[in-house]
Amino acid sequence: MKISGIAKSIVSGVAAGATAAVTAVQDGALTTGEGVTIVLAVLGAWGITYAVPNKQASRNL
Repeated sequence: MKISGIAKSIVSGVAAGATAAVTAVQDGALTTGEGVTIVLAVLGAWGITYAVPNKQASRNL
């Protein structure tokens, strides 16, 4: 199964953003600082995930 680097980045960004958002709205309000944290979590996940290459499939003959 081959997954592109962009697809991995999008999924990881959505997961990181959702996790940060759920944590941020526990008190019922979203502050500017919490919004910045969500954005940074998404951007960080995108960058780190895109930078790490996929593992090459090994061939067993």
